[in-house]
Amino acid sequence: MNNDSVQKYLFDLNGYLILEDVLTAGEVARLNRLIDGQGLPEPGLTTKEARFGSSTPELGGKSAAGFLEWGEEFCNLLDHDRVMDTLRWVLGDGFRVDHLYGIHMRNGTEGLRLHGGAVPYDQPEFFHYSNGEVFNGLTVVSFNLTDTGRETGGGFMCIPGSHKSNFPLPGEFMVLSENGPAVINPELKAGSVVVFTEALTHGTAPWRADHVRRSLLFKFSPAQQSWGPHYMEPPKSVELTERQKLLFEKPYFAQRKSLFD
Repeated sequence: MNNDSVQKYLFDLNGYLILEDVLTAGEVARLNRLIDGQGLPEPGLTTKEARFGSSTPELGGKSAAGFLEWGEEFCNLLDHDRVMDTLRWVLGDGFRVDHLYGIHMRNGTEGLRLHGGAVPYDQPEFFHYSNGEVFNGLTVVSFNLTDTGRETGGGFMCIPGSHKSNFPLPGEFMVLSENGPAVINPELKAGSVVVFTEALTHGTAPWRADHVRRSLLFKFSPAQQSWGPHYMEPPKSVELTERQKLLFEKPYFAQRKSLFD
């Protein structure tokens, strides 16, 4: 579903968008082989142990470029054409990559509770609409390297439309989590991408499949904003394109170069 007006309607309505077949089966297999070659520890059973390749110290990162140091194939996800076409109207012409990490989960890995939402207002995580345009704070692009979903084993879950809610999330929803009212855990194929605003109430359902879940998460901020005190750095091991280099500009707004010139 590539129709621009349909994408805008669904993102505004739900707070997230599924882009199917962004990566080919061959590209997915190649990325998984490269991750296998990193010698990572087996996924643990806690949320903290479900992260890998982070670019930030608070998420266990060892490099300010995170998994981008693992090769060109990972860097090419930074500005994949299918994703950039969507991010242009979600974040404008001059946004920046804020931080990133991977998620891997094995059978029994715990989920991440629901969080986010429009109330209470969170300054770096917002969603507004004005004069035909949407304005977003921190925005997530999640590349799925394995199949996920309620029927498959777990993974990304959310409450559609909660990015525009006028009331806080009821406490019992937090406890019920993936089985709570209005919570969905959509089926996502390997090679698909989920784009969602961090203003959306979302989380991760516990993993209950025999295969390991893998996803690569890129978090983008508006041009003038940084989510945390640490700025990402370009990888030292990969020569980036000019557009990719622009994504690593520090936060500022005035005279920022467009990513689409």
